[in-house]
Amino acid sequence: MSATTVAKLDLKTQKSVVGESLTSLALKRLRRDKLTLLAMAIVITLTALSLFAPLIEEYILQVDYTRTNISETFLPVGTPGHILGTDDLGRDHLARLLYAGQISLGIAFFAAILSLVIGITLGIMTGYYGGVLDDVVIWLITTLTSIPTLFLLLIVSAVILTNPALQGTFLRGPFGLVAVLGLLGWTGTTRLVRGETLSIREREYIISARAIGASPFQIMFRHILPNLFSVVIITLALDIGGLILTESALSFLGLGVQAPYASWGNMLTSAQTYFTKGVHLVIAPGLMIVTTVLCLYIIGDGLRDAFDPTAVDK
Repeated sequence: MSATTVAKLDLKTQKSVVGESLTSLALKRLRRDKLTLLAMAIVITLTALSLFAPLIEEYILQVDYTRTNISETFLPVGTPGHILGTDDLGRDHLARLLYAGQISLGIAFFAAILSLVIGITLGIMTGYYGGVLDDVVIWLITTLTSIPTLFLLLIVSAVILTNPALQGTFLRGPFGLVAVLGLLGWTGTTRLVRGETLSIREREYIISARAIGASPFQIMFRHILPNLFSVVIITLALDIGGLILTESALSFLGLGVQAPYASWGNMLTSAQTYFTKGVHLVIAPGLMIVTTVLCLYIIGDGLRDAFDPTAVDK
């Protein structure tokens, strides 16, 4: 009769495997992505400098960005008291850049939030309900996207932002541009969220929630929406970058932010007339636009890689 042996496992040498959520994995990947972290640091720094422009202007630069001085026009970069020189009216260029950052970044951020709210709401509802609602929204998206975006923005901006009949109303200021960009920029988000919702609504936990009596509102905004978090964050980063370019293009064409408000786009527009006298007036706002948009696209790309569920960690 053969002897039997019992295998013994050394539990001390066994490593326990702990499951990680997609969010924790994404944060771990982001910590290793130095380029995305650098881009985030640059965007946060530019945003903080713009937000604290009044304090920087008063206590550090000790200038008034609205004060004109004809005797100090087109001062070069490095002039004592004016780090980035002055413009055609003798105003401090650095102080104006910081205040213009408030307008450019603010318009892009709030317009992106507005378009994101509209896009997510319509995308979830059309993806969940389908039917006539889905057909109507898809028809509207197809109609809007069939018109060249810049052409459509030029028409709406000319009617609203430069309309003399609206002089003195909030529509003639940055709020009007936020409304225009936000109300016309939701189509891409809606299609993306709709596609994700069509996939998520057929999963087991959604069927279970429906079986126990959860209302459509609860299913859409308690169960489906949290699973769109990564898509929302990535879309927001990319939309802000795109809207900064759009606002700059409209301001450059004279249909964006109107005086007395300053943005990077209309600063660039004003500076092109004086390119030979003050090249720094062109370089500085152009560099701010390029740097901010590039960093936002890098952040969006990094977030997409970090939240990719198919990515394999090395």
